[in-house]
Amino acid sequence: MNFRNISSWCIRNPVFPIVLFVGLMLAGLVSFMGMQVNNIPDIDFPAVTVSVAQPGAAPNEMETQVTQRIESAARGVNGVEEINSSVSEGSSVTNITFQIGTPTDRAVNDVRNAVAQIRSNLPDGILEPQVTRVDFSGDPILYVGAQTTDMTLEELSWYIDNTVAKRLLSVDGVAAVNRTGGVDRTIRVILDPAALQAQGITAAQVNQQLRQSNLNAAGGRAEIAGSEQSVRVLGNAQDAYQLSQTQIALPGGRFVRLTDLGQVKDSYSEQRTIAKQNFQQVVSFQVQRAKGASEVSTYDKALAELQKVQKENPKVQFTEIFNTVDYTKAQYHSAMDGLIEGAVLAVLVVLLFLRDIRATLISALAIPLSAIPAFWFMNLLGITLNFMSTMAMSLVAGVLVDDAIVEIENIVRHMRMGKSAYRAALEAADEIGLAVIAITFTIIAVFVPVSFMGGVAGQYFKQFGLVVAFAVLFSLLVARLITPVLAAYFMRASGHEEKESRLLRAYTHVVRWSVGHQYKAVVLGLLIFAGSVGSFYLLPAGFLPAEDSSRTLLAIELPPGSRMDETRAVTDALVGQLRERPEVKSVFVNGGRVLGSGS
Repeated sequence: MNFRNISSWCIRNPVFPIVLFVGLMLAGLVSFMGMQVNNIPDIDFPAVTVSVAQPGAAPNEMETQVTQRIESAARGVNGVEEINSSVSEGSSVTNITFQIGTPTDRAVNDVRNAVAQIRSNLPDGILEPQVTRVDFSGDPILYVGAQTTDMTLEELSWYIDNTVAKRLLSVDGVAAVNRTGGVDRTIRVILDPAALQAQGITAAQVNQQLRQSNLNAAGGRAEIAGSEQSVRVLGNAQDAYQLSQTQIALPGGRFVRLTDLGQVKDSYSEQRTIAKQNFQQVVSFQVQRAKGASEVSTYDKALAELQKVQKENPKVQFTEIFNTVDYTKAQYHSAMDGLIEGAVLAVLVVLLFLRDIRATLISALAIPLSAIPAFWFMNLLGITLNFMSTMAMSLVAGVLVDDAIVEIENIVRHMRMGKSAYRAALEAADEIGLAVIAITFTIIAVFVPVSFMGGVAGQYFKQFGLVVAFAVLFSLLVARLITPVLAAYFMRASGHEEKESRLLRAYTHVVRWSVGHQYKAVVLGLLIFAGSVGSFYLLPAGFLPAEDSSRTLLAIELPPGSRMDETRAVTDALVGQLRERPEVKSVFVNGGRVLGSGS
């Protein structure tokens, strides 16, 4: 037995193909129910970010002493394609893009090693450089605003950072929770110049002693009661009062408490960002999904966790500002509706031409029997339900029935010779087997190379080509294993006489004209081809189609040195104008961010 005459073997042994496809259908349904739903496919884009912070440093100092040196070190790394940097007060962010195909882990290690080699050339006052990989998992999926009348701004900010963020980070699929607006809790040390001068010590010396003493560190091991115990040095102050009692060494071997040199108080940092929802200030935070996690399930779990937090503390009210998941859900449902509509239309077209209910139903079964098992293989390969994979399924809905139509049409032709359905299926299926295989592998040969495209586009279309190939391959199995079996046992020998319809007569007339006027037909075909090629250059080009998510982003950059009050005034004026428009539902302001730095 070979694959060419496997249909006749399945007709004689129908249990095997039926059990096989029952198992494939169950596996496909289970996989489909558990598949992740995202807007776009997860892609691996080799990019690295180097962040360096130096509190209080001017942008010019950061550029000359930090950014330029990091860029010089990054240029020596193999595979670097582009380097972009953004500098602001006390912050330097360098984005390094590598050539497509470069392993991201290797790129991160190479950049980290390059930064480590120039670490001694960077200023002593900087915080440790942070080298991180860039995960393109999309924008935050959820923006939430928090309001309360029972807490101060700093208390609410601390509540978000210490309670809400920790609870959300425990949710499966949440990668990060970033707060916007509010303030950061700090302990301020305000030194008295007169006290410093009287004690003969400088502010820099006090700062150095606080850095050395105010930390937790390992202290080695000690033997206690006959066993070894690890020892830790605990130097971090628990509160402002404990920090104020820190002993500061003075020249001459004398010591004074920090409180004798100035004031130490529990306070908060200066507000550098604002978040406002329709003129009302809020403390907002964004929920970022982890790469490989489902947008829809992560959003639902995060929202459920927020509702639990609000029930535990009803004084803090959480308001969903907006989310990107509603658009993802709409895209998913639209794609599924398109898949179903395409399948139904394909069945109607088959019925129009075959004009036989049983033949149409047997052919139409190829669509679910091919599409549903394909979800199993998609799940095994980590392919999610995104706009690329669902578009592929919608596109291939009409193709899945092609092989079955060829099988059925040939079986019907044999039945018109007076053969029984069983005998016609045995002879016709094997007769047409090679042609069916050729049809399927021609389609696979067209779409599989799409999965091996280079660049960023290739990472998007990788899932598209694979989904089409899997679905079409299953349609071949259906046509060779299931369709002949169903035709042999459910087709009727009567009722298949040739009935020339008006559509068939029109088609025959066109064919006869084409055969009788070969040169005219060829010239007409060439003209249509030339027109198609010319129209191709008139079409607008773009990487992704335009989408309407019912959300518009406006970015305003004020002159350097602008104060937060000026930012607030400008954004309030803009919000007032936008709110006057009837189509505007709400306006959210995220003020104080540095464009391009992500901070």
